[in-house]
Amino acid sequence: MKHVIWVMWPAFIAAGIAETLFFTMIDPRQLYLFGELVEWSPTATYSTGFLLFWMICMCSSLMTYFMMPQPAKDALKQAAGDRDDLARPKRREPSGGNR
Repeated sequence: MKHVIWVMWPAFIAAGIAETLFFTMIDPRQLYLFGELVEWSPTATYSTGFLLFWMICMCSSLMTYFMMPQPAKDALKQAAGDRDDLARPKRREPSGGNR
């Protein structure tokens, strides 16, 4: 599961930035696709745009992961260790004599 997070989370952040930049410059009500005016609501256009940007960014992150040298992948696995959550360390079990 950690490998999936390593690919999807950076792609999510990059897609958010890409969508913000794209739709800052382009009005979704004036968007053309294959020569036809897109007649979706702005919310549907934003949502579809974000999902498309996210898929493109996931492909990029996945290619980066696959192209990494094996020693770098091993170092990532070692740094992750047995922890399920990389944001905070596992709790220590309380010792029996300190109550």
